[in-house]
Amino acid sequence: MLEVAIIGGGPAGLSAGLYATRGGLKDVIMFEKGMPGGQITTSSELENYPGVAEVKSGFDFMAPWQEQCFRFGLKHEMAEVIRIKKKLDFFVIVLSDGKEIEAKSVIVATGGSPKRSNVKGEDTYWGKGVSSCATCDGFFYKNKEVAVLGGGDTAIEESIYLAKICSKVTIIHRRNEFRAAPITVQRAKSLSNIEFLTPYGIEEICGDNSGVTGLKLKNLENNATKEINIAGIFMLIGYNVNNAVLMQEDGTSLCAMNEYGQAIVNLKMETNIPGLFVAGDLRQDAPKQVVCAASDGATAALGAIEFVEHHK
Repeated sequence: MLEVAIIGGGPAGLSAGLYATRGGLKDVIMFEKGMPGGQITTSSELENYPGVAEVKSGFDFMAPWQEQCFRFGLKHEMAEVIRIKKKLDFFVIVLSDGKEIEAKSVIVATGGSPKRSNVKGEDTYWGKGVSSCATCDGFFYKNKEVAVLGGGDTAIEESIYLAKICSKVTIIHRRNEFRAAPITVQRAKSLSNIEFLTPYGIEEICGDNSGVTGLKLKNLENNATKEINIAGIFMLIGYNVNNAVLMQEDGTSLCAMNEYGQAIVNLKMETNIPGLFVAGDLRQDAPKQVVCAASDGATAALGAIEFVEHHK
C-alpha cells in the first residue's frame, strides 16, 4: 500500500512529491498520464517566480523540477486516474485500465484550465497575445492597449488590475448586464482608461508573426461591425477545474465542494475527508499562480506526512 498517492504532475503535484519524499516517506507515486509539468509548460514566458530572474518559457522553467523530485525517490506512473474511492481507513486509486491501487493518503493536484471561447484566431495566437491570466502576463503589455473578454467578477477585477499597467483596457461583453458585483463594475467604469463595449462579441482575433494586432467585433443587437487595434486580449470567461477523479459512481463527490466544483480545504489543504488533501487550482480560492500551487503542494505533503505518521 502506498503511503501517499499524488494525482497530477503540475507545480502542485511535483512540489508535493518533493516534500513528501524528502520528508521521509518511501512509498510515494505521482500519477500523471503525460509528461509532468502541468499547464504552465504551454506558457511562452514566465518571469514572476521569485528567485528565478531569467525569463524562461514554461517548459524550460519546469524541466528541472522533475529531476529534483525524482532524485529524492518520487516515482512517476504514466497512468490516467479516473476515480478516487474511500474504503475503510484507506483510499483506492482507480486507473483507466481497471487497475486499483491502495493508498493511506492522497493529494489531488489535477488543476484546471481556462475556458476557451472558440473564436477564430484564439488557438493561433494563444500565448502570443491571447492570455487567460492578467496577473501572469499583464506586465508584458505595459503602456499598451489591451482587451478583456468577459463579464464576471474575475473579468472586471482583472480589467481594473490591467488599467494600472496598460494605456487602455477595452472590456468586451455579449450582454449589457454583468455577472460581476455592481460595485466592482462601478469601480471599472470610474477609470478613464477602461472602455466598455456591450453587447459585442468577437468575430476574429487578428495578428501577424509578432502576435495579436487587433479584433473584429460584432454588435449582437444590430449586427454592426467594428475593428479595434490592441496588443493583447485576455479571455476571462470562466475556468474549468479537473475534479472528475473526485466524483463517485453515484454522482456524489468524495469530499465537500463549493458551487463551482472546487474542493473546500482549510489552510493545511485538508478536505473534510481525513487523509485526503487538495492542492493547486482545484481548491477553492486558488490564485492560479505557479508559486501558490507549489506552496499548496508543499503544505499538502507536510499534512500527508503527519497523517501517515499518526496512522501507522
